[in-house]
Amino acid sequence: YGFINTCLKSLVVEKYGEETWEKLRLQAGVQDSFLTFEVYKDEITMQLVDKACKILGVPADMVLREFGEYFFEFCKRSGYDHMLRTLGGNLYEFIENLDALHSYLALSYQEMNAPSFRVEKNEDGSMHLHYYSDRRGLCHIVPGIIGAAALDFFNIEISMEIVNQMEEEERTGKKEHIVFLVTQNPVFSYKERNEFSSSSQYLADSEKQVENQLNKEDLEKAKNTFRQRGSSVCPVKKSHWKTIRGIITLGKGKLLRGFDPVYPKSLWIDTKTFCNGLPFHMVFDKELRVKQAGVSIQKIVPGLQTMGICLDHYFSIIHPEVPFTISSIQKFINNQFVFQTRREMMPESWKQRPMLELRGQMIWMESLQCMLYLCSPLLRTLHELEERQMHIADIAPHDVTRDLILLNQQRLAEMELSNQLERKKEELRILSKHLEEEKKKTEALLYAMLPQHVANQLKEGKRVEAGEFKECTILFSDVVTFTNICAQCEPIQIVLMLNSMYLRFDRLTTVHDVYKVETIGDAYMVVGGVPVPVPTHAERVANFALGMIIAAKGVQNPVSGNPIQIRVGIHTGPVLAGVVGEKMPRYCLFGDTVNIASRMESHGVPSKIHLSSSAYQCLKYKNFEMTERGEIEVKGKGKMHTYFLVRNKTATENEIMGRP
Repeated sequence: YGFINTCLKSLVVEKYGEETWEKLRLQAGVQDSFLTFEVYKDEITMQLVDKACKILGVPADMVLREFGEYFFEFCKRSGYDHMLRTLGGNLYEFIENLDALHSYLALSYQEMNAPSFRVEKNEDGSMHLHYYSDRRGLCHIVPGIIGAAALDFFNIEISMEIVNQMEEEERTGKKEHIVFLVTQNPVFSYKERNEFSSSSQYLADSEKQVENQLNKEDLEKAKNTFRQRGSSVCPVKKSHWKTIRGIITLGKGKLLRGFDPVYPKSLWIDTKTFCNGLPFHMVFDKELRVKQAGVSIQKIVPGLQTMGICLDHYFSIIHPEVPFTISSIQKFINNQFVFQTRREMMPESWKQRPMLELRGQMIWMESLQCMLYLCSPLLRTLHELEERQMHIADIAPHDVTRDLILLNQQRLAEMELSNQLERKKEELRILSKHLEEEKKKTEALLYAMLPQHVANQLKEGKRVEAGEFKECTILFSDVVTFTNICAQCEPIQIVLMLNSMYLRFDRLTTVHDVYKVETIGDAYMVVGGVPVPVPTHAERVANFALGMIIAAKGVQNPVSGNPIQIRVGIHTGPVLAGVVGEKMPRYCLFGDTVNIASRMESHGVPSKIHLSSSAYQCLKYKNFEMTERGEIEVKGKGKMHTYFLVRNKTATENEIMGRP
């Protein structure tokens, strides 16, 4: 179920981060999230575990053990804490009732294929835990789960080692059977250690006080019970005296737990009442011959009215998956048993209905050498009841199956609602993710048209005030003989040429961190020091200009087939910058600096970088080689002293072009 995969995702995200999970799921080829009540293939979980081992560089047994420990905590956080705590008073009882818990959970998770557990006590206080599973290779999860439960619920540390590993021949389907040796030691906090060390004298004094109120026989029982509890498989978190006080009621001398039951000399119930009162019970001997059966099961399986017939002719064992022999049943006697009727032995009216399943416990009667199977119909919903053409009235009034069917009907409805909400939540999450991706694309497009801080102000509906920049460097460039090229080429050829050139120039703006203001036809305009003022604005634009000259050599003139030639002009001075227009707003520069930079380009020389005197002064001591052009007549400005930029003395061509 998705609950398992969600737990695995939560573990990776919590301990190793979102990036690790993203890398892990992409390598495993699985989706990002899982629905709790959705059934997924085992291969998904196996793939995730396998890739986790490779990415984290950790052996599989360690990953599975860590998952087991985390799974226990995840179950507690998911609302199963109270249910787990009430399974047993010690670790032995806890493990012994795990199958019953899985049986209950199967009411909700109907496709669940849970492992099975059987536990045996040893004389030295250790245990042998038998683990059966359809899935191979996951046994290392068990020490993680059981170890975490032992520490949390019973305050003991345990060690678990595999003492036997085999293919389970007793069970159908070739299941994995692992036997763990479980040894344990109490864990005491500092306070509990002090209590433990000082409790001996207190306990001795208290025993004397109790001895006056109890006869010797009762006191001996109390001591024996106390010793048994003290050396039990899983001690409860209590001091010795707390335990004694729980066993004995002071002042009355009565044992609360160590009582001897009283049995009647003869059974005060007749056979007819017994069979009516327990309508779904069966008694059978070592040869599986039926000796007795309840009235309701006789009604459903009429063959049981013939005493002495073999039980395995009419039923098969569904859980635990053991052969139908008395020895196998005795080995798993602490488990719940699920029987299913055999279709070929059912009356004709039952042939088209789903087979009836019974669930209950086995009790061995030593004196009669017979097995009593106390059971009830295994029905989860009213629909299952109707499918078998049964009624609530067919189940004994004292049988909680009646309540379970009605309660589970409501529970399944709530689960379906929860599942729908989870699906909607997942759909919204995916939509939100896609929306975020589209938002990033939109923002990237917006930031390509306007400076980021300006774009953010416009998004927030604010008015963008014009800003004055006291010093910046502006560059203009154009293609030499562009008018002639246009006259001799198809429009598409011009578009392809300009696009090839502008793509190269755009990349260089990123390399040298200058701002592209606009392009008009073949004219390309950039600025350094706007919109973010920087002291190195002139050097950045100069390096960008050198890169443009080199880049232009890679663009072909569609008329001649030779590389195109460009003119570049640069000027440094103050500008005013701001956003103009509401529809397709543009970030524009205003001032005489723009005009002079444009004049430097128009009065330039092909494949040369033309500098004004102010740009020259900014670059004079910055490791650039420049030559003097002298005075020239500039349209609208009169005579101006200008220069040519030749090269950067310290930067290589690769550095100028931003190549590796």
